[in-house]
Amino acid sequence: QLQASGGGLVQAGGSLRLSCTDSGRSFRNSFIGWFRQAPGKEREYVGVINWSGGATYYAASVKGRFTIARDIAKNTVYLQMSSLKPEDTAVYHCAAGRPALSASDQASLYRYWGQGTQVTVSS
Repeated sequence: QLQASGGGLVQAGGSLRLSCTDSGRSFRNSFIGWFRQAPGKEREYVGVINWSGGATYYAASVKGRFTIARDIAKNTVYLQMSSLKPEDTAVYHCAAGRPALSASDQASLYRYWGQGTQVTVSS
């Protein structure tokens, strides 16, 4: 039900915007989180948005560089990534769920997942 898109190849310092669209009702009353996984590494929390109120929270590694926003009319969440670094290279996934705010960085608490989109940042 979640479709992530927008990945690609970008040079370091560049920008990219990912989209996550919900074709069902997974976003309703949920947190929509972005996670990423690089080869050989654990899945990493990137950030989350509260679909209802729009509040956003970010991992320290991306704060100030990444922005999450939502378009309610389009049932879509965006991850705007700027000042990209080679270490941002990963497959990015969006997920929807209803974790407690204090646990919204825990991937296991999200019920619905998109298929992932590859982001590659060249140096």
